[in-house]
Amino acid sequence: MSSVIEIENLTKDYEVGFWRKRRVRALDNLTLTVAQGEVFGFLGANGAGKTTTLKLLMRLIYPTAGCARILGRDINDVSMHRRIGYLPEQPYFYDYLSARELVEYYAELFGYKRAARRQRAAELLARVGLEEAAWDKQLRRFSKGMLQRVGLAQALVNDPEVVFLDEPMSGLDPLGRREVRDLIASLRAKGVTVFLCSHILSDIEVLCDRVSVMRGGRLAYIGTIHALRETGASSDSHRMEITVAIAEAASIERNLSSLAPPLKVVATPGGARIELTNEHDVMEVLAVVARCGARLVSVNPLGSSLEEIFVRETKAEARP
Repeated sequence: MSSVIEIENLTKDYEVGFWRKRRVRALDNLTLTVAQGEVFGFLGANGAGKTTTLKLLMRLIYPTAGCARILGRDINDVSMHRRIGYLPEQPYFYDYLSARELVEYYAELFGYKRAARRQRAAELLARVGLEEAAWDKQLRRFSKGMLQRVGLAQALVNDPEVVFLDEPMSGLDPLGRREVRDLIASLRAKGVTVFLCSHILSDIEVLCDRVSVMRGGRLAYIGTIHALRETGASSDSHRMEITVAIAEAASIERNLSSLAPPLKVVATPGGARIELTNEHDVMEVLAVVARCGARLVSVNPLGSSLEEIFVRETKAEARP
């Protein structure tokens, strides 16, 4: 599968200070590729270089060294930008335009005729889940989540082949997040490449084919989430979690205290959560649970969550 995003040794330095200026490296020799039709997660803590990378790719700032290509063309090729879409982390729009007027304005920039751009605006505003009653309201009256939906609509107005999304879930309620996830999945089904920055790791886990983790401006990891989990695999990978419903969680803990395997019992509203270090002890624990009159809710493997992996990767020493 061909690469639609190619980044080679991309570097960005900033000068800071007033009298005694010094150079700070925000991005250090970043090299990666993203394949066509891939949803690629770009992760990292605040200040790791994610937004700097996006701004470089969008030609909003210029690199100190290195180069990048999108759809086979250098990022300095302005004509290439007609084929991509971009939602910044904190979009700013003209406050006194309505949502419909704003999307029509961007459609006009891409050459849509009057009737076509009106139809395109209505189609996109509906697609991003903005209620029709809000289409003709001024944007200054919109909530953060509503503005985010409008931002997604403008990022898709030119039917792009590659979409760059910087924190697209910001400000959205659970329903909005679900709708955006469905939207991203539909883009992938059409063969659109999505370059996704997000701090909502559960969405990354559901959506992304591959992820990269940035640390201090450098690439710390790139690959699948499964492979990322494998890098930290240990005896912890055999942990299990049993969730039960019972009026007195303390009775579960008393009855389990005599068992040989080390257990951790945590009271929850309406029951308890039991963590085991070895999956082979599940049946023995379930027998005790049944004797206590508890109702079994679930039995799940307790591997490292993406959040735990993210914390581990962002704190570890950078790999060569």
